[in-house]
Amino acid sequence: MAQISPSYLQIGATLGMLIMALLAIFIRMKASHRPVTIRKILIPPLGMSTGFLMFVVPETHVPLLWAFIALLVGWFIFSYPLIHSTRFERINDEIFATRSRSFAFILLGLLAVRLILHEVIQRYVSIPQTGGLFFLLAFGMIVRWRVYMYKHYKEVVAAES
Repeated sequence: MAQISPSYLQIGATLGMLIMALLAIFIRMKASHRPVTIRKILIPPLGMSTGFLMFVVPETHVPLLWAFIALLVGWFIFSYPLIHSTRFERINDEIFATRSRSFAFILLGLLAVRLILHEVIQRYVSIPQTGGLFFLLAFGMIVRWRVYMYKHYKEVVAAES
């Protein structure tokens, strides 16, 4: 089996994250032209939850305390800017996410913080474990953000009644 140099793996992962961040920004900008639905709010965390299958592989196992801390950091710290940049508005009978100029900068800022943290953390844990920890961080961030979006969506719907 061929071995991939860790430095090439790091470069590939960094480029992949950058492409995904730019894709998320592009998709978010396009999505602001389409109405928001409960399905569109809830599907991303459900789809992302399949990532927990990575923990079947023993190389990704981390101490439970580390996993819990990563989840909490995503939940309380990384979700905060996303929550505060998300707003809905009613246009006719449909609800739309308002465009936020800060969203792109927030996403790129979160990416930069993640890259800096990654450089520090990978000195202490393996690359698969680092991936698992950052998955948990991202999952905590996305779930809290989407829970907020769901509640805010329900408030906007109830305000019409």
